[in-house]
Amino acid sequence: MKKTIPLLLLLMLSCIALHAQPQPTSEPMSHVTVGQSVVPLYGPWKFHVGDNPQWADPSFDDSSWETVTLSPTTTSFDPITGWNGYVAGWTAKGHPGYWGYAWYRIRVKVNSQPGERLALDVAGNVDDVFQAFANGTLVGSFGKFPSGKTPVTYYSQPAMFQLPQSSTAGAQTLMLAFRVWMMPTDLQAAPDAGGFHNAPLLGQADAIAATYELARVRLDRVYFSGAVEAALFFLLAIMAVSLLFFDRSDHVYRWLTAVFLLTTLTSVYTCIIAWTQLQSITTASIVNDVFAIPLVLGGWVMVWWKWFRLRRPSWMPTLIAVLTALYMVCDLLGENLFFNVIPPSVNAGFHMASLGTRILFMPVLIMIVVWGVREQGREGWLALPAVILAAVAQFQTELSVLHVRVMWFPFGGRISLAQISMLALAAVMLILLVRRLLFSLRRQRQMALDVKQAQEIQQVILPGAVTWFPGYAIESEYRPAREVGGDFFQILPHESDGSMLIVVGDVTGKGLQAGMMVALLVGAIRSTAEFNSDPEVMLRALNRRLLGRGDAHATCLAMRVTADGEVMLANAGHLPPYLNGKPLDVEGALPLGLDYDAEFSVTSFRLSEGDRMVLVSDGIAEAMDAEGRLFGFERVEKMLAQNESALLSATALADAAQQFGQEDDISVITVTRAEILKPVLV
Repeated sequence: MKKTIPLLLLLMLSCIALHAQPQPTSEPMSHVTVGQSVVPLYGPWKFHVGDNPQWADPSFDDSSWETVTLSPTTTSFDPITGWNGYVAGWTAKGHPGYWGYAWYRIRVKVNSQPGERLALDVAGNVDDVFQAFANGTLVGSFGKFPSGKTPVTYYSQPAMFQLPQSSTAGAQTLMLAFRVWMMPTDLQAAPDAGGFHNAPLLGQADAIAATYELARVRLDRVYFSGAVEAALFFLLAIMAVSLLFFDRSDHVYRWLTAVFLLTTLTSVYTCIIAWTQLQSITTASIVNDVFAIPLVLGGWVMVWWKWFRLRRPSWMPTLIAVLTALYMVCDLLGENLFFNVIPPSVNAGFHMASLGTRILFMPVLIMIVVWGVREQGREGWLALPAVILAAVAQFQTELSVLHVRVMWFPFGGRISLAQISMLALAAVMLILLVRRLLFSLRRQRQMALDVKQAQEIQQVILPGAVTWFPGYAIESEYRPAREVGGDFFQILPHESDGSMLIVVGDVTGKGLQAGMMVALLVGAIRSTAEFNSDPEVMLRALNRRLLGRGDAHATCLAMRVTADGEVMLANAGHLPPYLNGKPLDVEGALPLGLDYDAEFSVTSFRLSEGDRMVLVSDGIAEAMDAEGRLFGFERVEKMLAQNESALLSATALADAAQQFGQEDDISVITVTRAEILKPVLV
């Protein structure tokens, strides 16, 4: 029997040294040789709600206080961090709904050597902040306790406190007291809130330092998934921005960019407040719960609204904005963040309103996806499961309070229902983005083919660079700003009298749409010229062709030139031609396509032998260099005047404007009446 007792003591001390879940005790520890070990202080503890500075005094009589134990069950774990040894707080031990100050006291007898340093380790699971006292002396605190003010709380983190050195060897009694303060927000956010959820550890300072570092590592592992989530959504945000530059017309990429960036910032912020004490719980709740979470939810609803290209009912975006704002206001006033100002009954009412707002979001979100199924089928069905999961995740806090498991802890890390829902949404969106990108690339290739064909057609319907008519030399140059341009011109001879009809114009806009209007007008010019080559009749016919086609307008100039040099010119808002380097005096008029009864200015004059007309589009004068200076009409006149004797070619003028800085389509047409060669008498 005498040999059995030392063996049992040795076995017990070995278990303590390994910190391998020692058996809880119901009596104060006595005659414990600390050595290199740590000991969990399961109890019995004395507990009392309220606050009195005298309760830190070792001589205070706490015999009338409640007796509680911090002994965990073998299967208990923290629903927030996943750590073993979780103990329910005071709300589950006879004080439901209580928040504020409470005290824990315990007397411990320890054996230590003179000068041996002891320390306390609070693993980081206390609601919310506390002060630690040893024999009536404050040895440390977690959080801030400004005099006469409400404590400043932070998310729970491991804390280590050095205890006063022992000056004598042998057994000594240590009176430990903890002054704990919990904010009312925990009553709505955490199950079984209040005070300690793990037993503090007492031991030799070096051993406690090792357990403290281990607890820090465990905390880092718990929130490491947040860092991974932040990195993932940052990459998704970069992808969304890239798609936005690829296709600015699709507004869904703007919403995706905003949602991904906001999720990234929220994840980073969560890691910061969990790993540091840079932000209080109140500030973190305002940033995350009041602003970030409602904005992310409203943003995702708008993402699906834009993704499925829904337009009816037209009031739906307004409803989403109103629900998001209401969600933010209800969370701000319903989370007990301003408990010193707002009565508890008001907080409770707004908390229920917040719950109701989130419930209203569910049918809106699901309804949008159902409409998407009706509109697009496959994409909607793919999104529906992820959307339903995201809707359920909005009630993660309420489910946790009801002891429904909403967090899992694979490999020592943590992943929550909200994170799973966000990852599911991101995965579905990534699949849909790849699918849409493939369709977009296919459409881009088809559009490029259409543009190529339109370019070839435009090249066919426009005259060649040099055209000869009896008694006239005509040169033309055309430089579209894009593959397909909006400038047009036609030179049509009239065989019966040897005259020719020249029509030049500029359609509003650029690209394929302008090119289609050019084809329409060229067809109308050719069909009208077969019956009547009068310039004014031509403009009226083109004007009627453009009416009723939305924003389709065009400036145009029609000019009939006879064999003997008589010119009749009708103008509809186009630039007047230059005659021998000087602009003709032509009255202004409305462009085509604005008014059915529009009046066009008509001018007549005669071209003598050697006279030269130059017709230009506004792309010449509107050419702009890198410093924002225009090519301008004065420069055109100067070039024409300087080269009058050498007859500046249409190519040279177009080259000068293009090299200066082309902004719009450039077209130049020159018409020169040839000199009649007279026989020389010998």
